[in-house]
Amino acid sequence: MKEIKCECGHLNPEGTILCEACGKPTVNEQSNEKLLDMKYEGSARRSKTYNKTIIDKVWNFFSSVKVGIWIIFIILVASSIGTIFPQQDYINQAVPPQIYYEQEYGFVGKLYYTLGFHNLYGSWWYMLLIAALGISLVIASLDRYIPLRKSLKTQKVTRHESFMKRQRVFGTSETTEEAAKQMEIAKQGLIKRKYNVREENGNLLAEKYRFSRWGPYVNHIGIIIFLIGAMLRFFPGMYVDEVVWVREGETRLIPGTNGQYYLKNEGFLFETYDSNNSEDVFNQAITQAGDGAIARNFQTNAVLFERKGEFVVGAEPELEIVKEHQIKVNQPLKHDYYALYQVDYKLNEFKSMSFYLENKETGESVGELTVDLLQPENSYDLGNGNTVELVNYFPDFELVNGEPVTKTRIPDNPAFVFRMITPDTPEGEIALVAIRQNIEPNGTNEYKMTFAGVDTRNVTGLTVRRDLTLWILGTGGAIFMIGVIQGMYWNHRRVWIQNNGKEFWVAGHTNKNWFGLKNDISKALENTSIRIPVDQVEEDKQQEKKTKEEV
Repeated sequence: MKEIKCECGHLNPEGTILCEACGKPTVNEQSNEKLLDMKYEGSARRSKTYNKTIIDKVWNFFSSVKVGIWIIFIILVASSIGTIFPQQDYINQAVPPQIYYEQEYGFVGKLYYTLGFHNLYGSWWYMLLIAALGISLVIASLDRYIPLRKSLKTQKVTRHESFMKRQRVFGTSETTEEAAKQMEIAKQGLIKRKYNVREENGNLLAEKYRFSRWGPYVNHIGIIIFLIGAMLRFFPGMYVDEVVWVREGETRLIPGTNGQYYLKNEGFLFETYDSNNSEDVFNQAITQAGDGAIARNFQTNAVLFERKGEFVVGAEPELEIVKEHQIKVNQPLKHDYYALYQVDYKLNEFKSMSFYLENKETGESVGELTVDLLQPENSYDLGNGNTVELVNYFPDFELVNGEPVTKTRIPDNPAFVFRMITPDTPEGEIALVAIRQNIEPNGTNEYKMTFAGVDTRNVTGLTVRRDLTLWILGTGGAIFMIGVIQGMYWNHRRVWIQNNGKEFWVAGHTNKNWFGLKNDISKALENTSIRIPVDQVEEDKQQEKKTKEEV
């Protein structure tokens, strides 16, 4: 980097507008602007100085505030579109998403799926936008913070004449024989108002609340940490939010635990309010809803197991009991940063169905069979040469264009295609048997399947959650709020008082709240002969107003 030497002897990086030490403009000193541009102290920013290499161009692109705003705008628009239709996790899981969105929402739904909005927050391009926002924040912060900090650290007490004159708050007054005494009184007045005062050659620089200048950069740090936490949620094991359904007596692998933990449902308990035993305040509501309609408690008596040894696909895992817990609403089972919450239930789901193989003419039963609705067998031997084969099984049966299909794999409306083989019908007879339906190809079967009974059980719905990023998100949010408070409730104020032997020169600058700065200066100088400086912006406005009135 080239360096520019100021007349005060300080070497400034190329691109510096105001000397970091004395404040003298390095170029264009005869500017028509009455006041100096004090943004970033006139320091040399890389994005405003270099634009040759590909690194420079990338740096300049991401350091632009406009680019950052556009990235935020695109993220907001994409997030808004992502709420038009439900995300993939909240649709019917029995139907593939590429089919579901087109069936439910037509061409717009198909386009929604094709563009990846169905899984927006996990899509590669959304993550790319988040990463781009993070890069923009990092580069924009470094591009401004480093030169600004250097300028404030390097600044001298004695500032150049043009620097003083072109401050918004500026004034002069004649010196007196007691100049040193007047300066001392002004110094003590500024110290009384919590200013840090430095002296050099009889001149003063009073400064306070410099830390407020770093507020925006603290904000950026908080946002960057928050974005890192959000992106870490897509790393395996860092964030889990899954739903698992466990039937009574069933042991299931807990999703998101990498095969480490299993849960057994020892029993599901569902209790309702009884109007006869409830307090008077609830009686009316219970009566209107109907007895048994208002749930008082639903809980899962669960046993948590941990797998011992290595996970082997297809092998029966060796399990060890870790914990037993009654999972209720707002009383989750917690272990190893995992939490299982009671969120849903299903009562009386079909477990198995029993049938008699019966002679239609005589009504005589030749055998009974029970079909496990989750793991049905292919063939059932009833003895004496009687066999029933399960040709096809539809757990959630419906007819579509005259063809039997299943809507889901859950046995809500089971139907079966049986082949009935007896000594009288060695070739077998086909029948489709569903609830209250017994359909034969031509109605000439000698045997039929007669419903004998059903066995049911309850199913519990649990949400599995694990969030190792929560503390990162909380830290980012807290740092962001610290930056907001830091930059909002304080403001960087500086006052320069110089004695050139003939006059006192007083100048002041702040990044906001000029009234507060002028009040501090007035209070500090009230017991001195030094004239209170004027606000040149306000003075120009009054002069312009006076001119208009005269015209």
